[in-house]
Amino acid sequence: MSKPTLLILYGSQTGTAQDTAQRIARQAKRKWLHVQVLPLDSYNVANLISESLVVFVCSTTGQGDPPDNMKNFWRFLFKKSLPVGSLSRLDCAVLGLGDSSYPKFNFVAKKLHKRLLQLGASTLLPVGLADDQHDLGADAVIDPWLTSFWENVFALYPSLADVKPLREDEPLPPTYTFHFLDDAKEETDDRLRISTEQTVHSQSHPFLARLVSNRRVTDLSHFQDVRHIEFDITGSSMEFDAGDVVMMRPCNAPEDVQHFCQLMKLDPEARFTLRATDNTAVPARLPQPCTVRHLMESFLDIAAVPRRSFFELLSTFATNELERDKLLEFSSAAGQTELHSYCNLPRRTALEVLADFPHTTAQVKADYLLDLFPEIQPRSFSIASSLQAHPQRLQILVAVVRYKTKLYKPRRGLCSTWLASLDPAQGEVYVPLWVKKGSLKFPKEVDTPVIMVGPGTGVAPFRSALQERTAEGKTANVLFFGCRSESKDFYFRSEWEEMMKAGHLILVTAFSRDQLSAGHSPGPPRVVLGFLLTVLMITLTPQDEILRGAPDRGR
Repeated sequence: MSKPTLLILYGSQTGTAQDTAQRIARQAKRKWLHVQVLPLDSYNVANLISESLVVFVCSTTGQGDPPDNMKNFWRFLFKKSLPVGSLSRLDCAVLGLGDSSYPKFNFVAKKLHKRLLQLGASTLLPVGLADDQHDLGADAVIDPWLTSFWENVFALYPSLADVKPLREDEPLPPTYTFHFLDDAKEETDDRLRISTEQTVHSQSHPFLARLVSNRRVTDLSHFQDVRHIEFDITGSSMEFDAGDVVMMRPCNAPEDVQHFCQLMKLDPEARFTLRATDNTAVPARLPQPCTVRHLMESFLDIAAVPRRSFFELLSTFATNELERDKLLEFSSAAGQTELHSYCNLPRRTALEVLADFPHTTAQVKADYLLDLFPEIQPRSFSIASSLQAHPQRLQILVAVVRYKTKLYKPRRGLCSTWLASLDPAQGEVYVPLWVKKGSLKFPKEVDTPVIMVGPGTGVAPFRSALQERTAEGKTANVLFFGCRSESKDFYFRSEWEEMMKAGHLILVTAFSRDQLSAGHSPGPPRVVLGFLLTVLMITLTPQDEILRGAPDRGR
């Protein structure tokens, strides 16, 4: 039997499933297999009937939903019109990435596996159900699952056993090669520009919204910096309802970009073009040509906590014995506890890891940058305003993430820190963004009362809802809000008071630190609100709707 082509299709929301898919691809390349890796929605699903060997790697999002980059595939695959035996030529395997603390643990992978069987596909092994809650993380399932997968592939294609695989310490060819350009050529402009085209704005076509205001709404003495940020979306034709979210990609801090370029001995102003070494497409978000600064600032996620695959690839460049041994330990199945202590617990960034392994870092060529570092993933925030109250405006409430670990430098949230740094008073600032439907749904009937529970910044979607509902004459609203202090982080207080005076809102509050300072028994806002909510629920009629917002985050 001839050597098969392995197709790896992934559905990934935050990049974890993509990273796992690329890990499988590297294993396949070491076995000299032809391999192709694609997000599910970039693959022509009609071609699936002619494939022979496919691995599906899928995460589960929300309440058992497929990731955004596999929703079209998902809808097609579950069409009732598909013939029962249409995938009878296909040998496949399904690996799911999930979290068992959620009710619909790995729901997408389970349902996909069942549907493939219904369509006549042969599965090489049971569906893999990786669990983030495991002490060793998802790899506790992925490692043995992959071992079993390759055993089954070798049994199906015996000729593969005769091929000598590439050694683990040999670097694979890079996915892309960098071609640096002559400095004398015309200067590259890789800045984002506002598009005047009328289009549906999405991840691939975001709208460049002008930043109107960026205001701190917590008292200066309060430990947390929370921002109320407003964007001008005039000309976008963008629409959203209460409960929807806005998506955006942050940029790396200038000091991190500078540090990275120093470590890698790269000129941030150097220009290059990318060329794929196989049939992989060049990332559409990168301009051609592109500067090193733009690549590091807007594309590569150098501030993230690196995954195991990062150490796996880095180890292949190591020439220093001590560094190589430590990198091999971190990339091995047995070394995951050590890796967790070194990387995950203190939230050490990929940039900091490079600084810790200077001899190895000096050996890394620019060609491998896109293999080492993942793309910066979009962040989502609950929209905190209604178009009926603020036409052509979009507002969010963002808690700037900052905390200490055993590392000297405080840890900072990439997106919240970047947003907080944007100052419209220093000149026009534009942020690429797009809107996505949220999971919160509000009743359409005018007379249906709604009870909303939103501690901290979790109140953001309910501000949008209350503005929208009052504009539509829906005045039966109850809001439970809790925070630390009435004088320091009581978000939108004046707005709630105006709504109460108008008879459009019943507000129930709890301030945990104020209780403590007054000598009362302390209790977190969510506990106090939970108790009050339980009391109120006793008196509710069946028509009442209860909606909860996420506490203390911008979603």
